[in-house]
Amino acid sequence: MKRDLLIAFRQRTDMVNPLFFFVMVIALFPLGIGPEPSTLQKIGPGVIWIAALLSTLLSVDSLFRQDFDDGSLELALLSPQPLFVLAFGKMLAHWLVTAVPLILVAPVLCVMLFMDGDTIMVTLYSLLLGTPVLSMISAIGAALTVGLRKGGVLIAVIAL
Repeated sequence: MKRDLLIAFRQRTDMVNPLFFFVMVIALFPLGIGPEPSTLQKIGPGVIWIAALLSTLLSVDSLFRQDFDDGSLELALLSPQPLFVLAFGKMLAHWLVTAVPLILVAPVLCVMLFMDGDTIMVTLYSLLLGTPVLSMISAIGAALTVGLRKGGVLIAVIAL
């Protein structure tokens, strides 16, 4: 996990791209649906969740890809350590790099969508509980498609 976090902080695009996508989707959504506060308040939690889902899927393709390309995934298979520990560490690092920044930015975006305090808290709690599960489901898709050259679309189909 430490190695994955170091790689993510050195390659900031893995962390910044999902965050920018999340903010852009939510910021542009009122332009398409209309600026009425009552409408945005009703659909706000769904918009937040859809944006979180799509932005999490942006970076999941590289979850096991680098280890597969350099051969360290094969070495992990040969090590006596259980694969669950490696996979869980990678999923936790993915969640920390992609979902935690989204959760930290979400309250500001919820206010932008005219959501009240109770709805904001419920949305944040649901993101806090749901995004780790989303990272785990996405990791299954990434593990199944790690040998494919362009498995990003297939990961989205598997995860959704």
